[in-house]
Amino acid sequence: MTHDQLFQLVVRHVKDVIPELDAHSFERNDRLQELGANSMDRAEILMLVLDSLSLKIPRVELFGPRNLGELVELLGRKLQAS
Repeated sequence: MTHDQLFQLVVRHVKDVIPELDAHSFERNDRLQELGANSMDRAEILMLVLDSLSLKIPRVELFGPRNLGELVELLGRKLQAS
């Protein structure tokens, strides 16, 4: 899966959890918290993304990324390693 495909998958799940962002033009430097996602929203988004990718990653490993682009990079590395 390419980084662009991963980014679109993340964006799709963000829109699933926060439908008000449907018209938002997502960028890789977007931060979920700045987009209005609370901690429960962020946890749900991550769960949905991991389920879609069939990835089993300890949640603590997902605390590092500061924006959507960094999250996509991390997910890409984890996919390659699996």
